[in-house]
Formats: sequence, structure tokens, C-alpha cells
Amino acid sequence: MKAIALLSGGLDSTLAVRIILDQGIEIEALKFTSPFCKCDREGRCYSAEVANELKIPVKTIAKGADYLEIIKRPKFGYGSGMNPCIDCRIYMLKKAKEYAEYAGAQFIFTGEVLGQRPMSQQRRALKIIEEEAGLGGKLLRPLSAKLLPETEAEKNGWVDREKLLAITGRGRRSQYKLIKQYNITAFSCPAGGCLLTDKNFARKMRDLMRRKENLTPCDITILKTGRHFRYNDSRIVVGRNQNENGVLLRNKYENDLLFLVPEVGSPIVILQGSHDEQYIQLAASLTAAYSDAPSGDVTVLFGNDEKEVCSINVIKPEKEKFAQYLI
Repeated sequence: MKAIALLSGGLDSTLAVRIILDQGIEIEALKFTSPFCKCDREGRCYSAEVANELKIPVKTIAKGADYLEIIKRPKFGYGSGMNPCIDCRIYMLKKAKEYAEYAGAQFIFTGEVLGQRPMSQQRRALKIIEEEAGLGGKLLRPLSAKLLPETEAEKNGWVDREKLLAITGRGRRSQYKLIKQYNITAFSCPAGGCLLTDKNFARKMRDLMRRKENLTPCDITILKTGRHFRYNDSRIVVGRNQNENGVLLRNKYENDLLFLVPEVGSPIVILQGSHDEQYIQLAASLTAAYSDAPSGDVTVLFGNDEKEVCSINVIKPEKEKFAQYLI
């Protein structure tokens, strides 16, 4: 008997894997990566750590361009921000179903808990998700199984329903008690989450989607980086530190203009859109404002690349001047 687990590396999915392992079932885990995920922090991959501790294989699947299309037009709408939670779950489970068929697995299970998430883990939403993914009556949720209808795996005796759980709600006291009981140490805290639920990021995402039809991974990387200013149909992005400066340098498009103040601490600034004089003037002023240059006249360099560099002189303004353009 073999099962496929959706393993984020979080508390619930980790427990779900352990519960099914205890029933003597072979497990292969799937970890889905997304440019919007902030579950793995400080370079750690919690799914890999959990898989290593529980001695199961894990395969990583990246959510690609097809996923970005779902974000633009989700069938079941958005949550509090730009998060298409129901459509996201359906997307992952469809991929998991394809992989289960390839791997010869009998069923798929997740760490979902009834009532934990306001959009995607209510009873009606759970039903929609499994039906839309082509897994009606087949998707096992071990942590809340006793509160849900029997699945194919339970009816066929592949898993013992009596050894499954009846956890519900947003609290995680029961899960932490079990984690301690199992002596599991490799898992991320429950507050990982998705950038699309963040209202500030969602605002920038909406702004980008209104003006660009075909999004790319570079667009999302830039969206997660720096301060963003909108002037008419152009966007100016200001790096906040050395790391963000590097991200902007690596991900700028060929026709983006790059700005910096030489010989002092300076942000990397990119101008996307019009290269008319007023836009260059505004980008240069932003660069000077956020640089370490002293007050007064500041020379700002700009160009498409290092070979074609121009300069413009601006009077260093106060940062507050640009609040009206901040996205």
C-alpha cells in the first residue's frame, strides 16, 4: 500500500504523515513551491527536514506559469487579499493526482483541518476542492477524518478509521500535544503562510495585474523587493538594502532604466515604463532621497546597463514628498 502526502513542512501536514506512517503505509511526499510562499525561512526547507526525520522521500513541484494564470482569474475568488485559496488547493491536488497515478499510489492525503482556514477548510470548501480535483470521496484528511465522510481508503480497509483523528477549529493545542508525544522536532511554525494574504503585497499585485497581462517569475521577484512607486503607467522600484539591490540588478528587464548615486550608500532603483524626461527626473529624485548623499545637489547615474551611463543632477528631496506615489 502506498500513499502520496502533500507536505508543506508545517505542523499539520507533518502530523498527518506520522499518523499514516503508523499504519504501516509507504509514503511519498510532495512539496509545492511558490514565489508567494514564506513558509521556509532563513534558507531552510522544512519539508526536506520533516521528510528526513520521518524517513520518507519528498519530491518538489514548482508552481509555474499556469499557476500565475489561476491567480489572475480564480474560479472561486480571493480570500482577504489576492489569495485564491480554493483554486490553489485544487491546483495542487490535480498535480498530486497525476503523480499518484504515475507512482502507483492508492490514495492521497493532506494535513487539512476542518474549520482551520476561513476560506479553504470549511466543510463546503473541502467538498468543492476534492470534487474539482477529481478526488471526490478519495481524499483523506487524517487530522479531521472522523468528522468527515468515510473515504475510499477507509472503506477499503487501507487505513483504520479508528486510528484517525477528529480535530477541528483554528486552535492547535491538540497538534502540539501530539508533536510532543511523537517527539517530532523538524517542522515550521504555523505562521508561515502566503504573501498573497498580505494586504500590502496584495495591493502591489493588483496594481501589476491591472497593467500587465502576462506575468513572469521575474515580475513576482521584483514585486517582493523594495519600495514600489506608481507614476501614471510607469513603476519605480527602490531597493532597501544591499540584498535587495542585488535582486533588482539580477531581475531587471533589458529595457528598464537603472539609477544609483555613486560613491555613497545608494539604493539600486529601476524605472519600468516610460523613459521620458519627467519619469527620469522622478526616478533620479527618489534615488537621491533614499541615498546617503548629503543634502543639496546630487549627481545620479542612470542607464540600461554599465556601458551606456548618463547622469542627471537633482536637489535631494525629503522622502515624504513621494508618499502620494507609493503603492
